[in-house]
Amino acid sequence: MANPTQPNVGYTTSNPDRQSPTPDKSPIPPPPPFASPPRFPPPILQLQQDQASSPSVKPPNSSSPANGVKSGSLVPHMSTPPGPPVFTSPVRPAAVPFRTSPASPQPLAFSSGSSLPTSSPPRFSNGSVELQHQVSDSIEDHLPAGESSFVLFSAHKVLKQKKQANVPSLGFGALVSPGREVSTGPQVIQRDPHRCQSCGAYANIYCNILLGSGQWQCVICRKLNGSDGEYIGHSKEDLHRFPELSSPMVDYVQTGNKGPGFVPVSDSRMSAPVVLVIDECLDEPHLQHLQSSLHAFVDSLPPTTRLGIVLYGRTVSIYDFSEESIASADVLPGDQSPTQESLKGLIYGTGIYLSAMHASLPVAHSIFSSLRPYKLNIPEASRDRCLGTAVEVALAIIQGPSADLSRGVVKRSGGNSRIVVCAGGPNTYGPGSVPHSFNHPNYPYMEKTAIKWMENLGREAHRHNTVIDILCAGTCPVRVPILQPLAKASGGVLVLHDDFGEALGVNLQRASARSAGSHGLLELRTSDDILITQVVGPGEESHVDTHETFKNDTAIYIQMLSVEETQSFSLSMETRGDIKSDYVFFQFAIQYSNVFQADISRVITVRLPTVDSISGYLESVQDEVAAVLIAKRSLLRAKSHSDAIDMRATIDERIKDIALKFGPQVPKSKLHCFPKELSLLPEILFHLRRGPLLGSIIGHEDERSVLRNLFLNASFDLSLRMVAPRCLMHREGGTFEELPAYDLAMQSDAAVVLDHGTDVFIWLGAELAADEGRSAAALAACRTLAEELTEFRFPAPRILAFKEGSSQARYFVSRLIPAHKDPPYEQEARFPQLKSLTSEQRTKLKSSFVHFDDPSFCEWMRSLKVVPPEPS
Repeated sequence: MANPTQPNVGYTTSNPDRQSPTPDKSPIPPPPPFASPPRFPPPILQLQQDQASSPSVKPPNSSSPANGVKSGSLVPHMSTPPGPPVFTSPVRPAAVPFRTSPASPQPLAFSSGSSLPTSSPPRFSNGSVELQHQVSDSIEDHLPAGESSFVLFSAHKVLKQKKQANVPSLGFGALVSPGREVSTGPQVIQRDPHRCQSCGAYANIYCNILLGSGQWQCVICRKLNGSDGEYIGHSKEDLHRFPELSSPMVDYVQTGNKGPGFVPVSDSRMSAPVVLVIDECLDEPHLQHLQSSLHAFVDSLPPTTRLGIVLYGRTVSIYDFSEESIASADVLPGDQSPTQESLKGLIYGTGIYLSAMHASLPVAHSIFSSLRPYKLNIPEASRDRCLGTAVEVALAIIQGPSADLSRGVVKRSGGNSRIVVCAGGPNTYGPGSVPHSFNHPNYPYMEKTAIKWMENLGREAHRHNTVIDILCAGTCPVRVPILQPLAKASGGVLVLHDDFGEALGVNLQRASARSAGSHGLLELRTSDDILITQVVGPGEESHVDTHETFKNDTAIYIQMLSVEETQSFSLSMETRGDIKSDYVFFQFAIQYSNVFQADISRVITVRLPTVDSISGYLESVQDEVAAVLIAKRSLLRAKSHSDAIDMRATIDERIKDIALKFGPQVPKSKLHCFPKELSLLPEILFHLRRGPLLGSIIGHEDERSVLRNLFLNASFDLSLRMVAPRCLMHREGGTFEELPAYDLAMQSDAAVVLDHGTDVFIWLGAELAADEGRSAAALAACRTLAEELTEFRFPAPRILAFKEGSSQARYFVSRLIPAHKDPPYEQEARFPQLKSLTSEQRTKLKSSFVHFDDPSFCEWMRSLKVVPPEPS
């Protein structure tokens, strides 16, 4: 990236009004060419980090590959009645052996099991002095492997030949999770970093050091830089005391006026307020569920959390915590934005609108108990709701008495404040509203105006470090296209729920509890040979002028909406030309303020080897990471149902092109085999084209839009689970066996858990359900497992349980690959658990299936004239 100019990057988000650049002549949409104009639409929302499994999951004793992806089933121990559920390994690894460890795969092999060469690169001469590589082999061999989970590459090696490397059907890229927290955190440095005076890159573990003068050579632009004498030493070992020279990831921390040497765990994290904005136009059943969820929510809050409560209908009610005996509120009109005079009267008055829970918990309960159902006989969709005005008032409450002075000034607080909206219908009154009826003659224009107003309000919230989450529930359409920009622009999420019950209550708690940094800026730098062609994630381009300090800074800067475990950025990359060097380098720097008001600069440096061998490259490909990157590129273009259908065809073309470019040809045939090194990839993509993201499972376009926005910003773990479900069969004694997500798992004497990211299904076979005692025990174990697997996931998935043959069972069946039509030898190869069944059980299983036209995985591959790979 040390070239004089950085080509424009197609930075793209899920904005439905933006079109992603696509090629003219290829059926496979490659990343946009570097000559295309930059596209930086509004930011997109972020997601809570998904833990792929329960914290109680323990890894197996056997060592796993360096990437941590292609491992078999692991063995988590659950403390659940009727017995501790234990995952038992299947007879053979599942065809798609999903990970059960909460740690993400390790894309950069920093551990001793590394596939990266650890020998020093050639020494560079500078006059009569030689540059010494400052990191010994032993240091690199013992780097903490967990640090690599912040950046996941689709391959651990890069092809040297441009024509081979830039095959668009497979692609090359990375997933970056800037705010991810791991058990072994990065090394902390409390001083300013050494940075390249030419390109702005940071000194790192892979730099070459002139031991006599302390100069270091930048891995990005290859220029020499001084270190103010700090890096002077007699040997390489002398430099190991510098964390940035001994670890691929470090955090530079500035704690301001805090005490030296530590970041105080104060109550600043809890002092950032939470304001509930509640729809008061609810019918009695919905209101009762919501009241239960709200009571449980305030009981779960830490004592130091400051809470505000705002209700909205035709007016906005701001509840006053100073009244202990009765629920008291100040009321503002909802037909227009609040005036400065009305806000001053509110804020400078005697009322208390934000109060710590330790002082006001009884008052909060009394407020929730005082809520009453909607009285008028008006349909839900036609009721007046001034959601926009209510959010404006909530923002003013958070800003407090200095609201009139804070225009243009970003106030520092302990992390992001949060507004959580509980909505039961569309915004139909006041600013940002749309007419009750779609038949209104001016509806298209009013909708466009409302979307723009909501987006601007979201940006205003972001400017004041406030995240807006919108939790919708009930049967009334909420007009997602109008509300989505409000959540997206502020860095929040919009989630749809069936009702105001348990799932919404859990999401209330997780939305308020998730920590968030602020003022995030992501810097992307790569070697000259690598070009970043597209960035997808919760942010937008930031025009940072650093050329006075760094004359040749060609980094890509992304302004992040917040810094949370919830999010990831997907990067698409290409090679500019044939690569001659043995390594290429990538550096990711994230600057942000954490919840304790410390300024953090997290620097992650990655070195990948280059290879000539295609087989060597294919062996380094991480199937799951590559599949998630392909899925995000596909979903970016799938803005509508018709687009989703087109993307299914594009996936078919990808499979054929990968087989043609990288797979061997079948002897005496024109058919190609899919590369055996990528055996997991086609099955994951088959799940993608059938599932809720691109398939026909979801009926309403609002649901598809919400899922799409969640997925485009989701962490790797949740993204993978949203694409390809994970199937676990309950066994006697409370154990669970991980199986491929095939319909062959629907065995009448078993219970099955299917984790599909935003939904978890529990299926009870008819034979098991008939035995009341066994079915109750199995259901209890399955529920406990589902809750533990999704304990840290946000949004919290809905958990549905049903019996074989019930109408709801279709949700479960539609997400499984229909393998019952395949010949027995293929069934056993891809679903080896069948071998443990008796002939009578197999006959019974076969007779239980209803015939339909959906192809199996093998049938689909053969329809593309591609021979499916053997199961790994």
